Amino acid sequence: QVQVVESGGGLVQAGGSLRLSCAASGRFLRINTMGWYRQAPGKQRELVATITSGYKTNYADSVEERFTISRDNAKNTVYLQMNSLKPEDTAVYYCNAQGTIVRATGTLTQDYRGQGTQVTVSS
Repeated sequence: QVQVVESGGGLVQAGGSLRLSCAASGRFLRINTMGWYRQAPGKQRELVATITSGYKTNYADSVEERFTISRDNAKNTVYLQMNSLKPEDTAVYYCNAQGTIVRATGTLTQDYRGQGTQVTVSS
């Protein structure tokens, strides 16, 4: 069974920091790009940051220079260090892992998403 589990959300004051973690577990042949998305109330889900298995990163303009994504390939874990948080960063943050599993009919590559973790930034 494949699982993607986030942790580390919470309530923080504006200007503070939080670190999110996400672990992917299960019978993955490999995990390719991992990333973070977020969805605020009444808004569409948006990309926050992604990182490839080769550590190439990509950030949304709104978080660049404040957030840092990293990963530990040995642990199938991705992190999001969030600094200088703003009230507009308040959202549910979801982890996404693009993974390949082996099935009886061959390999299957698809996205796996966690349940999300709430981040609330007070002004």
